[in-house]
Amino acid sequence: MIQVAGGNPLYGEIQVQGSKNAVLPIMAASLLYEGTTVIENVPKIQDVYCMMGILRSLGCKVSMEGHTVLIDASALSQCEICREDMEKMRSSILLAGPLLARLGEAGVYYPGGCSIGKRPIDLHFSVFRALGANVEEAESGKWQIGPGENKNSGARICVKAADLLAAAVHLPYPSVGATENGILTAVGARGVTVLKGCAREPEIVELVHFLRKMGVCIRGEGTSRIEVEGQKALTPVRYRVGADRIAAGTYLAAAMCAGGDVRLCGVSTRGMEPVLPVLRSLGAVITQEGDSLRLQMGRRPKGGVFRQDVPLKTAPFPGFPTDMQSLLLAVFAVADGENCMEETVFEGRFAAARQLLKFGAEILVEGNRVCVTGVPSLRGASVHAPDLRGGAALVAAALAADGCSQISGYEHIARGYEDICGSLRLLGADICISHFST
Repeated sequence: MIQVAGGNPLYGEIQVQGSKNAVLPIMAASLLYEGTTVIENVPKIQDVYCMMGILRSLGCKVSMEGHTVLIDASALSQCEICREDMEKMRSSILLAGPLLARLGEAGVYYPGGCSIGKRPIDLHFSVFRALGANVEEAESGKWQIGPGENKNSGARICVKAADLLAAAVHLPYPSVGATENGILTAVGARGVTVLKGCAREPEIVELVHFLRKMGVCIRGEGTSRIEVEGQKALTPVRYRVGADRIAAGTYLAAAMCAGGDVRLCGVSTRGMEPVLPVLRSLGAVITQEGDSLRLQMGRRPKGGVFRQDVPLKTAPFPGFPTDMQSLLLAVFAVADGENCMEETVFEGRFAAARQLLKFGAEILVEGNRVCVTGVPSLRGASVHAPDLRGGAALVAAALAADGCSQISGYEHIARGYEDICGSLRLLGADICISHFST
């Protein structure tokens, strides 16, 4: 449980952690090389520890020294991930692609993670099939996954390919995970695979840069069309992961809620282009200073910026990220007027809104749209983190609230933030983790 005594503006500087959404697919990609991969600037978060455990269960030697992870995949011997491990983390599905490319087989289950919507994985399986793999439920021996479904029957999914062949693959939706799995599988396919309709997120750009250092001939990162030339000799890699743009956005949003003047070190505007204009439109003064971002907030966020007829809409990159939606709700909650937002990616993202009501926020949710009328001040409350980003949003709201707040469900927040309380304390927040419920 996190305890917060709110009402203190934030001042000072912190170092932003390495990117969660970049390091997890890169760790999965390490399976492609029959040797040791070194990854630097790895955040110490629960999802990374979970991925390390899965890699060990597959026969890899994995160690972490400071913020550097070493993965020796030379003894990779298992192709099946147990159901318990799969259900711990959504990104576990990213191991299917490299296992298929390296061993010709992968045994997986439906992955877990935050409860923010259906998030179907049928696109992943469609990509595997397009590259020559057979995908079956082991219990029935039949393909039983329809488009848009998110069936979680517990059945084992067996993905097999005697020989992966390059193909032209079209993704009907720019899914980040399906794009990553498509790239990773294509590394093991004979010929040049062309992936169309790809996601364009900065984390995919990082994955491509990593693979290129590994010796993969790949081009098109940052666009909707990526070409991968498979079955090339791979080389050992030492790669440094960039800063986490969502963690950076989290601390900027927290400072907007509480007010103050903060500097985030080790992060630039690159990859944050969809977020910074939105924060500036709400009244934040944000400047790039060398390798850091500075935010100054001397007043309440503005209201009336995103009206009911022109709401802020979440969208795949380069649109406004759905991962920042809950945090913007917290900012809207203390704004000087009404702001509205429409969620177009995940239908379960408004779980944090119900918890924000306990702080005294005025929020109206209608379908996939939410309108928030800011109040002069929030009040301390006992709330529960519904998911990773929703939990971070509750922390931001608690920083702005008068009085004390308790936020349970810390395990969700720990999945993606390395010592969020310690970072906020460096900025002057009165916040700590309590192991006792009140």
